[in-house]
Amino acid sequence: QVQLVESGGGLVQAGGSLRLACTVSKTTSRPYAMGWFRQPPGKEREFVAGVTYNGAVTDYTDSVKGRFTISTDNAQNTMYLQMNSLKPEDTAVYYCVADHSAIMSHDETKVGDWGKGTLVTVSS
Repeated sequence: QVQLVESGGGLVQAGGSLRLACTVSKTTSRPYAMGWFRQPPGKEREFVAGVTYNGAVTDYTDSVKGRFTISTDNAQNTMYLQMNSLKPEDTAVYYCVADHSAIMSHDETKVGDWGKGTLVTVSS
């Protein structure tokens, strides 16, 4: 099991940037994939980005490709989501996730560990 704590959310104007961080406290040495989901106001939770345990492979939902970048710093047990060119439709609670799988599933019901979330608000 891993424990996940997000930081870096806040209010930003459209076109601006934010960087989310997720600190991982793990109690297992098994490799795990990590990623980010988000839940916009009044909508379902959705996959945003994922990365394999070694950082070699990344995966993004179409709406953020070219704007968001997921990365890991294994020495610091931290994962990041750099978000550029933010749009009002990116407004959501962003959740850090981890799972003992090769790559992060897009299906939230198959994800094992969740952080509590951090709110990102993009004003127009």
